[in-house]
Amino acid sequence: MHRRRLLEMLRDYARRHPAEVLTTDRFIDFVERYERCFESDCWAGHVTGSAWLVSPDGADVLLTHHKKLDRWLQLGGHSDGETNTLRVAVKEAEEESGLLVRPLSEQVFDLDVHEIPARGAAPAHLHFDVRFALQSSSGRDFSVSGESHALAWAPAHDLSAYTDEESVLRMSRKWLKYKDFW
Repeated sequence: MHRRRLLEMLRDYARRHPAEVLTTDRFIDFVERYERCFESDCWAGHVTGSAWLVSPDGADVLLTHHKKLDRWLQLGGHSDGETNTLRVAVKEAEEESGLLVRPLSEQVFDLDVHEIPARGAAPAHLHFDVRFALQSSSGRDFSVSGESHALAWAPAHDLSAYTDEESVLRMSRKWLKYKDFW
């Protein structure tokens, strides 16, 4: 089953983060119910992969001022049929930043389910976002892709100048609490 690896990762995440049981259960239910969950045209929702991309010293996180959503977020994108969500997160981080990156762990760093508004022919839908802790292995000199208005290294301990997006702030809190683990 092409969803088995992700389901194992989700169950591991549930064991490590029991306080997030509602999100984790919702995520597992979605992946079990929708065989096409990795396809961008699965309008019930689809799995995406994102990167909590930290600087070489771990003090800063690279955020994108997302063109379509017009807000500061983590790097990431659609699976487009790829079932390895870590590979999706690494690919998206490298494409969107021009940096070389490395996973700090193969474990899921964070999960989030959020609505994406309708745009063009695409109806409003959910992103079931699997997030991984990654680190730049090529320094701090990024390049801005066509998907972003801008990129910025933001201090992981204070993202308030960039965002009030709760899921990004939650990742900041996790990073500060667990960064020595990663």
